[in-house]
Amino acid sequence: MLSSGEDMLVFQRLSALAWRPHGRRNLRRKLPCWLRDQSGVAAIEFAIVGPLFFLVLLGILIFAMYFGTVHSVQQLAAEAARASIQGLTESERATLAQNQVNAIVGSYPLIDRNYLTVSAATSTSDANLFNVSVRYDASRSVIFAFEGLIPLPSKTIARSAVVRRGGY
Repeated sequence: MLSSGEDMLVFQRLSALAWRPHGRRNLRRKLPCWLRDQSGVAAIEFAIVGPLFFLVLLGILIFAMYFGTVHSVQQLAAEAARASIQGLTESERATLAQNQVNAIVGSYPLIDRNYLTVSAATSTSDANLFNVSVRYDASRSVIFAFEGLIPLPSKTIARSAVVRRGGY
């Protein structure tokens, strides 16, 4: 058994061996000069982290464009449903909904009118409700050019809006 004074002496010797302030410096001197050189470290770090950063940034931009397209389709359905309230018959309401979509689709830059379909009919659950559905085929959009690079949502966007007949 060691006395407290001897314990302290052993601890001091062990800690002196473990902590050598000049140990790293001596090790650096023994390395070849090309291993000691620190220039270019930032470029190597950027080469490792940069592609991942740009991939995440690309994913954010693509999903922002997709969410903008989904929101545009929903707005088109809501506008068409509001316009269909004016009609007296179901066919007149459907025509008003289609005309409203055709009139305002140009103000949505992410939507191509050639891949947009509008269907309008009385709801099957309640005769006082009129349902307008808008489907958009986004498969030709810029978003899906990166299909193998990042996971993407469905290529078909379908949204609908329902209004009560009579406006109340």
